[in-house]
Amino acid sequence: MTDETPNERELAALRARVATLETRPPRGRHRARSFFAAVLIVLAAILTPLAVVASWSRSQVTDTDRFVSTLAPLGSDPAVQGAVAHRVTDAVMKQLPISDLLNEVAPADRPVLDAALGKLGPALTDGLTGFVHDQTLRLVQSDAFAGIWETVLRDAHAAFTKVLTGQGGGAVQVKGDTVTLDLAPVIARVKDRLVANGLGLAAKIPDVHTDFVLVQSEAVKKAQTGLRLLDLAGFWVPVLAVACAVGGILLAVRHRRATVWAALGMAFAAGLLGIGLSVFRALYLDKLPADVDQAAAMAVYDTLVRYLRAAVRMLLALGIVIALAAWLTGPGRRAGWVRQLWQAGLGAVRRAAEGLGMRLGPVGRFVHRRKAWLGWGAVAVAAVVLLTWGYPTAPVVLWIAVVLLAALAVLEFLDTPADEHPSEGRPADPPPSGEGRKAAPA
Repeated sequence: MTDETPNERELAALRARVATLETRPPRGRHRARSFFAAVLIVLAAILTPLAVVASWSRSQVTDTDRFVSTLAPLGSDPAVQGAVAHRVTDAVMKQLPISDLLNEVAPADRPVLDAALGKLGPALTDGLTGFVHDQTLRLVQSDAFAGIWETVLRDAHAAFTKVLTGQGGGAVQVKGDTVTLDLAPVIARVKDRLVANGLGLAAKIPDVHTDFVLVQSEAVKKAQTGLRLLDLAGFWVPVLAVACAVGGILLAVRHRRATVWAALGMAFAAGLLGIGLSVFRALYLDKLPADVDQAAAMAVYDTLVRYLRAAVRMLLALGIVIALAAWLTGPGRRAGWVRQLWQAGLGAVRRAAEGLGMRLGPVGRFVHRRKAWLGWGAVAVAAVVLLTWGYPTAPVVLWIAVVLLAALAVLEFLDTPADEHPSEGRPADPPPSGEGRKAAPA
């Protein structure tokens, strides 16, 4: 074997450098990849609010329990209870056959009664209205009303899908710019309560169907069209948004940086949706008719969009967690400092525990060899848990991140480098001098 001359070594290094450059994509190709990656990431951010609304719309239509859980809190809201009591009282009073009371009076006494009613008629009507309203309000404020309200909602869910098609019918109806809920079951229970409390005349009230306004806005028709389209694409819009984000990350020259931008971009877009919900709330309440109970309308709107807001908070938390994780695993100097502090801190804890007598043995060696695979396995498990969670919220995302971080900390604690494994039968650190050493057996 002959030694290479300096010139030959330089030539070999130059050839290796040229081969490396030839395997790299041209600069123009880098620019093209970066451009299309940026386009896909921007498209993912644009699709994010649509994906959130589409998922919400689809869940309300296909999941009865979700629909009931969305509107169930309205049954215990004081403003809504008061509005329902007023609406039911008006409907009952219109159907209460007060004239039947006169038919039971003898003909000879009718002139006297008519004269008395001429003076006491308004007071009598007001007193009867107050009695009906009191009984109705007691019903809607009782524990039994929660079950009645849930029954109304479950009956309404079958017709809720017609709201998206603009048809109506059933318990939920769309009339022009108004979405209403039929309160017939509530009126039936009020009728029974009035009869039980001595107003036998209420037994003659026929079946009454009256409406409680859920939404009243000029945007209802536009929302029907939008929700109809989003319902049809309720599954594919979120898939397309995620596909664009993943495609942009894979196409980018710097995958980790693209991951950070994609996560932050989608979180920012979700935040804009949250701001839009608050702005629309103010505009919606401002345009309501003067006779509409503002407090009840506010409660209805906040209840309807509360899962949308929960989804916005979830995406904000998820985007920040993913962006932070991508940054911490990157080659940046500050990220490297954080990783060094992490490893040094947990390594110091491990060495202190070993000084107290803890021995990891083969476990530490196994974790050292397989730490990367074990870490990615923990990340995969966290991703599966998040994806299979029915309706994840921001606290769910944060708790999954905390548990994942704890799992990675355990792996770092168990990771015992090879130079820290003491040889079997020997102390980890040999004595500094020859004193106390025994001669090896012959």
